[in-house]
Amino acid sequence: MTGGVSTTTTSGDRAFAGDHVASAGKLTLFSKRDLRTLVERLGGSFTGDVTPRTTVLIASGELLAVPSSVRRVLSEDDLCRAAGLPDLETLRSRYYASRDLRAMYPALRDDHLRFLERWGLIRSVAGRYSFADLSLIKQAVAEIDRGASLHGMLRALEAERQGQLALDFQPARAERAPAKVVSLPTAAPPPASLFPRSRHSEVAAANQSLAAKYFLEGAELDDGDDRDLNAAAAAYRRAALFDPLLVPAVVNLANIYYERDELVEAEALYEKAIRMDADCFEAYFNLGNIHHDMARYPEALTSYRDALAINPTYPEAHFYLAVTLEKLGRSAEAKPHWREYRTLAPEGEFVALAREFGGEG
Repeated sequence: MTGGVSTTTTSGDRAFAGDHVASAGKLTLFSKRDLRTLVERLGGSFTGDVTPRTTVLIASGELLAVPSSVRRVLSEDDLCRAAGLPDLETLRSRYYASRDLRAMYPALRDDHLRFLERWGLIRSVAGRYSFADLSLIKQAVAEIDRGASLHGMLRALEAERQGQLALDFQPARAERAPAKVVSLPTAAPPPASLFPRSRHSEVAAANQSLAAKYFLEGAELDDGDDRDLNAAAAAYRRAALFDPLLVPAVVNLANIYYERDELVEAEALYEKAIRMDADCFEAYFNLGNIHHDMARYPEALTSYRDALAINPTYPEAHFYLAVTLEKLGRSAEAKPHWREYRTLAPEGEFVALAREFGGEG
């Protein structure tokens, strides 16, 4: 105990329970993102900079002054002990930071590592990866170098880990198309006698007309054998520029991002479409597919159910809901959806699978 401040640590799952933790000085190993993750896992809140509420300080080197609110000052080694991690020297010598891995494998990106972790294929320790992870990371890079998409790479590694049977539940995304909006809703204009014609209404009508024109232009470019996705995306963006509330343009633009494996952008646009129109079936269904692709099964379940509440006759929504329930170990709940898929799509490509898992009844 020095100057009323403790340097001892408490190791355990709640080592920082109730604490407001900040950092001071240049730490040698932990980034602020690493610190936030560790502190929150140990029950505290990470504020980054020192404030009058700070109760624990993670510091590098000697401190000239310590706020009176601070009860404990910890080094990075102390933090490792509190979090139950290997000591600092072990982390440095036996674990690899993402920048080290990117130097070893130039094709590797941080988002590749994040998705490998989400799928449970590798596990970071304080933002670093062990030697045991290198073999799988090397396999991932080989898939990337081969030209595989992010999702294709994840599927290949998951297939090797679990065997192909588990993956037969879900066809490759390249083999399925997201639900698309193919026409614009029609709304009857108000009777002319109710509202006098104004400059504002004329501009609004012109903008809506241009938005509809560009949407239909995009839909034509986004269809058939000679699809031009770049031109279609540009047309959908122009449509949304003239009418920011044109949900079909937002959904179909999101679909293009989805097909290009740009899932972060697609997810944001589907969520935007839902905020704009709470009854947009296509946005809920396609958002469910993204959650499912990323193994976020509880979120996928919610999205598919929301989609079916709007359109209960869409076969693929029943199919993917059944698949998701199976992956959550809820086979009994999945059976009615397997059967409903067979009823709605008796010639569908997944009928054999639906019959196998849904039973004959």
